[in-house]
Amino acid sequence: MSKPVNLKQARKRKARAEKAIKAEANRLLHGQPKAVTDLARARAAKAVRELDGKKLDG
Repeated sequence: MSKPVNLKQARKRKARAEKAIKAEANRLLHGQPKAVTDLARARAAKAVRELDGKKLDG
């Protein structure tokens, strides 16, 4: 037979894991200097402009 599982503890463990994942994503997003964030936005905008410029008119 398998060992019984305490559902309350399992739910808490799952919630902590999800919270840790979200915290890591926020650290990556908000932990950068403004210059790095602005550079990433500028590069993304340039990529979109270049792609739009290469579209064929049909």
